[in-house]
Amino acid sequence: MKVIRGTIITIVIVFMLLMSIAAPAAFIGLAIFLIGLYLNNQHRKYKINFNKSGWIMAAGFILSIFLATADSDATETVNEPEKEQIQSEENEAEKKTEDEKLAQEKAEEEEAKKQAEEQARLEAEQEEKQKQEEAEKQKQEQRQAAESLGLELVTVGRVVDGDTIETSDGRKVRLIGVNTPESTTRVEEYGKEASQFTTSELTGKKVWVQKDVSDTDRYGRLLRIIWLDIPADDMDEDEIREKMFNAHLVLNGYAEPSTYNPDVKYSEYFREFGREAREANKGLWALGDEGTTKGDLDSAAAAGSSSSAANSGSNDSSGTAGNSTSSESGSESYKNCTELRKVYPNGVPSTHPAYDSKHDRDKDNYACER
Repeated sequence: MKVIRGTIITIVIVFMLLMSIAAPAAFIGLAIFLIGLYLNNQHRKYKINFNKSGWIMAAGFILSIFLATADSDATETVNEPEKEQIQSEENEAEKKTEDEKLAQEKAEEEEAKKQAEEQARLEAEQEEKQKQEEAEKQKQEQRQAAESLGLELVTVGRVVDGDTIETSDGRKVRLIGVNTPESTTRVEEYGKEASQFTTSELTGKKVWVQKDVSDTDRYGRLLRIIWLDIPADDMDEDEIREKMFNAHLVLNGYAEPSTYNPDVKYSEYFREFGREAREANKGLWALGDEGTTKGDLDSAAAAGSSSSAANSGSNDSSGTAGNSTSSESGSESYKNCTELRKVYPNGVPSTHPAYDSKHDRDKDNYACER
């Protein structure tokens, strides 16, 4: 019995001791319990007249439990702000860590963006450099091609009329092999349209001019072919049709082919283009089979050539035929325009055997025109 009682008391003491360690306030209950145990032992051992020791022990045990519980609640109450502070600090630490992570990610993104931009800049510079090199190479090839074809680059300052321009440095250029209707000192039908076409196509443009044989005419104007772009072969018909402005005038019916020796390099092309335009009734050909100005396709010019050939073989030995004379070289001479028009009603161009400069009063290389 004593053993059981001693075991129980030991267990109770150990339990109360543990509570006291967890909650120091429980030591008070443990002390009361131990006092009660001491009194109980004194009562049993010395028969002291005190029999309330059991209640004291019970009171100490209950007090110890109560104080342990109260101290635990108080500790939890006291520690709650600390827990909140700790939680807040942890949240702040997590937020700070997250911010640092985001900042690092942003820095990495910006660095990657800078690297991409730098790479793009280097690629753009390389591409621009290649373009410049290709452009310089193309210019060099153009210069070489222009030199081989005798081309000169000029800027068109203004247009005088359909077949005459003035460069930006003041030189006048008369287009070879073509004749547009007059629109300056006198106006021929379709002259304004031809002048407007040339104005719209050439004013302010850079073009290439090419000499045939003659450099200038009697008025000091440069005699030139105008190319809008450098041809690979200046005698290729497709390139002439596409790139030569003189040809554009004839093909679109703004000019008639008009040949003057010795500048005959493209005369056959111009006559072919003129016949195409006449058959299609383009431009000035829509106003009549003879067009609206003088040219190689006029019936008078054709008749003049035939008459010249006939006269060379049918004149008498004196070389006279009415009021005209013919030499062995095939030239014809007339006293005035009245006599010339009896044979050639529309006059003759400078390439005709009957042409005489004294009959060409307006100096347009066409004598006795009406």
